Amino acid sequence: MFDYILPAVAAGFLLDLIFGDPVWLYHPVRLIGKLIELFEKLLRSLFPATKAGERTAGVFLVIFVTGISTAVPAVILYWLYRICVPAGFILETFWCYQLLATKALRVESMRVYSALREGDLPKARYAVSMIVGRDTDRLDGQGVTKAAVETVAENSSDGVIAPLIFLMIGGAAGGFFYKSINTMDSMVGYVNDRYQYFGTAAARLDDVVNFLPARIAGFLMIAASYLWGFDGKNAAAVYRRDRKKHSSPNSAHTEAVMAGALDIQLAGDAWYFGVLHHKPTLGDALRPVKPKDIPRSCRLMYGTAFLALVMAAIVRAAVLLILWLA
Repeated sequence: MFDYILPAVAAGFLLDLIFGDPVWLYHPVRLIGKLIELFEKLLRSLFPATKAGERTAGVFLVIFVTGISTAVPAVILYWLYRICVPAGFILETFWCYQLLATKALRVESMRVYSALREGDLPKARYAVSMIVGRDTDRLDGQGVTKAAVETVAENSSDGVIAPLIFLMIGGAAGGFFYKSINTMDSMVGYVNDRYQYFGTAAARLDDVVNFLPARIAGFLMIAASYLWGFDGKNAAAVYRRDRKKHSSPNSAHTEAVMAGALDIQLAGDAWYFGVLHHKPTLGDALRPVKPKDIPRSCRLMYGTAFLALVMAAIVRAAVLLILWLA
């Protein structure tokens, strides 16, 4: 089954670019979300509501969710490939397609752009609230635009590049492994009263698995900046200067590149659940942020995704060749 990973990932990548997220079908990541909810409820009932108890429960959550989310598709594909290779390849291709979010990210962000072009700020605020975690009711047009560009930049890494890397390493099962961790972090990886300790393991593991992909994504986005006609020189300069400014060890890498490539300033203070969070800015305000920066950010994200696919395919093909020659 490992022989078919490269063509399955490439085919899934192209299907994602053509068709986008198949919203008509129940998404497997939603099943992972249900699994997280089930084990959270179970583990909270088994462990005491203390700092140590919640952290231990969070560790078991990570073990159970990642184990099941990876093992189930791996076993299904293993037996399907043994029974019928074309059927195994089709299912793996379809899962690779579902686990990538390149077009979905563009579609959602372009809804924000369309609302801004129409001059409908409430509609734009609502559209951007679907793809960001911050409060959007206070944002003006420029704030909405920045929020959309920032989420395109950040999700270029954990919604496109990182899943692509894990798919190339372990096929659909590797993609499910990554998505289970990423989904746990998005559901329980918060520093608040409910998840400050319970979500520690999930948040730390998400930092670990995204460490290399975030940096690879940053370098690839700089390369895409040069190749796609953006300000590559400034992208590289801002990346070197601002990539460590975020509280997360991984989030600022692609955001810094995006800010530099577009010659704008991103990040800064933001409201979350009614509380103002002070954050450093990324990039320099060489010009004001404009709605057209949203489609520009999407073009840069697409360019980065294409480079990632080519790079991952070359690396995987080289490894297979070395193993074959050995």
